[in-house]
Amino acid sequence: MQASEGKCGCPCHKMPGLFIVLIGLTFLLGALNVLTARVVEITWPILLILLGLKKMFRGMCKCCSAA
Repeated sequence: MQASEGKCGCPCHKMPGLFIVLIGLTFLLGALNVLTARVVEITWPILLILLGLKKMFRGMCKCCSAA
């Protein structure tokens, strides 16, 4: 853990935010007709499941459990 920021700089902590951005991007590309409606229907639940799994296993981060 970095004492100067009070937050861990580990990339695993950025994953939930990345999944949220990808979900939003999926809907945006669907609205702009870049992605088909079927692709959007399949993609956003998968990203949501991955976000949930990441939240479930967030206590398993080695950088935070060492502190």
